[in-house]
Amino acid sequence: MAKYRIGILDPIAAEGIALLNAESGFEFENRHGLKGAELQKALTEFDGIIIRSGVKITAESLEGNKRLRAIVRAGVGTDNIDKEAATRLGIVVMNTPAGNTLSTAEHAFALMLALSRSVAPAYQSLCSGKWDRKSYMGTQLADKTLGVVGFGRIGREVALRGLAFGMRVIAFDPFLTDEQATKLGIERAATVAEMFPKVDYLTVHTPLTSETKYLVGKKDLSQLKPGIRLINCARGGIYEEAALVEGLQNGQIAGVALDVFEEEPCTNSPLFGMPGVVCTPHLGASTEEAQTQVAVEGIHLLINFFKTGEIRHAVNVASIDPKTLQALRSHLDVAYRLGLFLNQWHGGSVSSCQLTYRGEVADRDTKLLTNAFCVGLLERAIEDVNIINAEMLLCERGIELVENRNRELGAFSSSIQAEVSGDGRTVKAAGTVFGHNMPRLVMLDDYRLEAYIDGQLLIFTHKDVPGIIGRVGTAFGKHEVNIAQMSVGRAGDHPGGHAIGVLNLDSLPTHNALDEIRAIDAIERVQTIELPLAGELPSWLK
Repeated sequence: MAKYRIGILDPIAAEGIALLNAESGFEFENRHGLKGAELQKALTEFDGIIIRSGVKITAESLEGNKRLRAIVRAGVGTDNIDKEAATRLGIVVMNTPAGNTLSTAEHAFALMLALSRSVAPAYQSLCSGKWDRKSYMGTQLADKTLGVVGFGRIGREVALRGLAFGMRVIAFDPFLTDEQATKLGIERAATVAEMFPKVDYLTVHTPLTSETKYLVGKKDLSQLKPGIRLINCARGGIYEEAALVEGLQNGQIAGVALDVFEEEPCTNSPLFGMPGVVCTPHLGASTEEAQTQVAVEGIHLLINFFKTGEIRHAVNVASIDPKTLQALRSHLDVAYRLGLFLNQWHGGSVSSCQLTYRGEVADRDTKLLTNAFCVGLLERAIEDVNIINAEMLLCERGIELVENRNRELGAFSSSIQAEVSGDGRTVKAAGTVFGHNMPRLVMLDDYRLEAYIDGQLLIFTHKDVPGIIGRVGTAFGKHEVNIAQMSVGRAGDHPGGHAIGVLNLDSLPTHNALDEIRAIDAIERVQTIELPLAGELPSWLK
């Protein structure tokens, strides 16, 4: 019987290697420091590999590979793996998100304490032969306010430690609700900017995305509480390093502690040596315990994948039978688009979701459909979310998920209805498939309609009186915004109540155009929604 060959391309803890040694169906080889052609050749010799952050798995290194089936990152970040290239070749990429949680949280807190008590410069002063107590007056954490951006595993652990030190904790996360915050004894911020003038310490625990890049930049310096201290053990680039230098120089910022940098390795930075700065070379997960946990978890992922086909913590691809995928693809697309749509239409923190499958689709694999909806709901806030990990990530944030099936046919042979609640607001939408692959929105809140659910949408609710549609069209014509499709609907069966309009636009309207729409008498709410173009599918559906 052929054995699965596993390549260990970065050093991992001995406990992980011991697990492989104990498995008769596997053989492994340590090959560290590979690059270029040598790496490309090595990857063709293994069925699975486990790496840390040292080796870079690029599209070039994977080119032509017909053997490799699984890549495991012993850690969280997968920036050193070209996931698109791996997906294209059918290679599953998995990570170990839980292994370094406590180590990273503790490191963030260690940096916070080091800033508060000037630990690094005081020790350096002693090393130079000085006994200088006056220059290193510190500040205590108790009774200070800690801001936590990102309330996943690590952010939550940091918050708990802040509470233990007698700090007031304010947290922001798109999926943190007031109810959850109250249970934990913290305060929820509606936006990150709301925190800036309130917090004495700010720590970030989010992925680096277009929405989190330069979360604190030069434009934000004047909004920060004078004397704030900033900590980053998450991803370089969440803070703009040039802005940190400027804030330290003008006194707006009292301290900066970084474990991660915009460019790594980083051995030369204007921050290094500045008063009030302490930096470490990406040590958040560098504890014996964390390295043991990620190695053991990573090897278990590989073993289970090859022995049973189980995929956990995948960050790039879904394991779906091709026949199932073909039969469900159009409805998976509808569910995914409903999630994207309701995330934007609700616009607040989510505490619960309810999905109802009606008609023929109720007899299909609704678990996959629910996961597709969760991907859409989470995609703008969470890194590497896909149809495998979406429901897990949703539930980890304390969001209740309910699934109902109704096999009776309604107005359509199959339909999917989703309801999202939180922050005292509930929104709902239903979608179906026209023909073979044409997703349509057939209900929004209490309004019945038939609208395209793709591209740039503008939705406006209004009193059901004559002339509204014409005035909207005139306003957009004035601002050169082209309307591609339009759908309207009423809340009831009789005129004179409330109505809704859904416009598909060729481009997003300007602020001036939107202001003009909002100024129209009888219009109550105006909102833009951004969705994939018609026929555009996420990678896990292609």
